[in-house]
Amino acid sequence: MDIIVCVKQVPDTAEAELRIDEGGRRVETGGLVFDINETDNYAIEEALLLRERHGGTVTALTVGPDGAQAVLRKCLAKGADRAILLRDEAFEGSDAFAIAKIIRSAMKDARFDLVLTGATASDDGHMAVGVMLAEMLGVPHASMVNRIEVRAGAVRVNRELEGGLEEVVDVRLPAVLTIQTGINEPRYVSIMGIRRARSKPLEVLGLDGLDLSEGDVGEAGSWIKVTRMYAPPAEKEVVILSGSPDEVAERLAEALRARGVL
Repeated sequence: MDIIVCVKQVPDTAEAELRIDEGGRRVETGGLVFDINETDNYAIEEALLLRERHGGTVTALTVGPDGAQAVLRKCLAKGADRAILLRDEAFEGSDAFAIAKIIRSAMKDARFDLVLTGATASDDGHMAVGVMLAEMLGVPHASMVNRIEVRAGAVRVNRELEGGLEEVVDVRLPAVLTIQTGINEPRYVSIMGIRRARSKPLEVLGLDGLDLSEGDVGEAGSWIKVTRMYAPPAEKEVVILSGSPDEVAERLAEALRARGVL
């Protein structure tokens, strides 16, 4: 089974204080720590598990700057067979639609049974690249997948739905699946894996190597354009009630009555 995993380099913003750059359209990235997108980490692990059970190859692919090589090296250290970096200044400003076009073009001659992506991008919250890519490739897809069972010419997958429900569907191969967290437990990168990753080749493709023009990528080829970013103003304040339990209860009741709740 030949599997292509689309991964993304994202900043770790859990404890970072974010600022908007002078242009007002992007977050300042200086000083931020970057790593693989969380759900993509589960996707690469699932690809490796499927290869261990059924044989084949795993290729990690990303669209990003030179720094995104670190994410691909991490995938190689975990056990991926190949890594491809799609890098070009013309890709700057690409939305999910343009990113999907770039990946589709890079895959035009590739042989694959499955394409895995993370279900959600942790930096912008988008969930579109995987399903858009499936449409462009003309293959079936399933999103929010938390279980995969390989069958003859197909996969049976469990999809996470709202309210704790799951949907079980059969998807014929080749297909695109977007992977949800919890499907597995991603492995740690070993020292030996890091050493092996240094000797593995990393392929780099730019716009010249794709069947796309500058008008197909970047802001020109995107459906969504960011015109302004800003931090939302604080409109409400937190009120801490102090005193005895009876006093706190009385003040809370007064506050709820004042707001029409009681």
